[in-house]
Amino acid sequence: MDFLILFLIYLAICLSCMVVAIKFSRQSQEYFARISHHVIQVIRPVIPQWLQVAVQLALHRLIHRRNSFFLVLHLVLEVVVYGVYSWEVVPYCLELGFRHSILLLPYILLLGKMYFFYLCCTRDPGTISPSNLKQLLKVYTYDGTLYRRDRVCPTCELMKPARSKHCRVCDRCVHRFDHHCVWVNNCVGGLNIRYFLLYLVTLSGMAAAVGTMTVRFLVQVALMSNLSQAMYVNAEGEHVPVGILFIVQKLFLTFPRILFMLGFTLLTFFLLAGYTAFHCYLVMTNQTSNEWYKHKNSCHVDNSWSDKRTWENIYHRGFVANVKEIISPETVQKKIR
Repeated sequence: MDFLILFLIYLAICLSCMVVAIKFSRQSQEYFARISHHVIQVIRPVIPQWLQVAVQLALHRLIHRRNSFFLVLHLVLEVVVYGVYSWEVVPYCLELGFRHSILLLPYILLLGKMYFFYLCCTRDPGTISPSNLKQLLKVYTYDGTLYRRDRVCPTCELMKPARSKHCRVCDRCVHRFDHHCVWVNNCVGGLNIRYFLLYLVTLSGMAAAVGTMTVRFLVQVALMSNLSQAMYVNAEGEHVPVGILFIVQKLFLTFPRILFMLGFTLLTFFLLAGYTAFHCYLVMTNQTSNEWYKHKNSCHVDNSWSDKRTWENIYHRGFVANVKEIISPETVQKKIR
């Protein structure tokens, strides 16, 4: 049972880390910045001054500047998962007679994910510049609540088009700003949101495919080993059928790396599936993450309005038109009427 407890602790740690990471990526860097500030305050009395300065500089660079840390971490985690799947799960599945087409599905999804991941990382999300400002000002109308006329970005010194926002990490204003995603090291805006959605769908599909194949393999092993028919002698000397916890522990002792990989993959899938569903909801209602959080908190994040008001989404034009706007981003030639 000690191994099972260790595995449950591992799952809890993975879940906690992924929840924090997703919250960090969705709410820019403010949440993570608060955590790091409290951590520094706690360790300040026990570490030398030079180390405090180094930690603060490192955290500032990680939080407030574009960097490849989470991008590389993302790829490393994929390599680990696919490494275990390729060198342990696939050979066992081939011995058990699994079809090759099913085993290849995770790799097909991986190729698609890498393509959309590359587009998310490299494509312009909709950077606003003096050359395209006049056009972008005509794309969306101002709702008078979240977005008002004649507002100027104090950093870029450009008039802010409706639905735009200045990203402090990338140091630029972005058209139809959704959020800054640390996992692709880029903003998600009006011109690359479609690639980001396809990236989420294929990433979720990868986790589902790897997890499903691994579960099928473990179930097959349990059935072939007759683990469900096993018995044990309890304290009263009676023969009692084993439960699911015993089966999981037995599989964990036999395939520890596979079970660790499976736990991480399943948790990743459920979190990604929820995040993907959230973004699909935003697409269907023609909202951005930025607008959703502003509306939820009833307060503009840059304090352009502080009193609580009712926000009416004037950009919602019906499911078909909303999806079309994502597939074919709005330009001056496709102005919202």
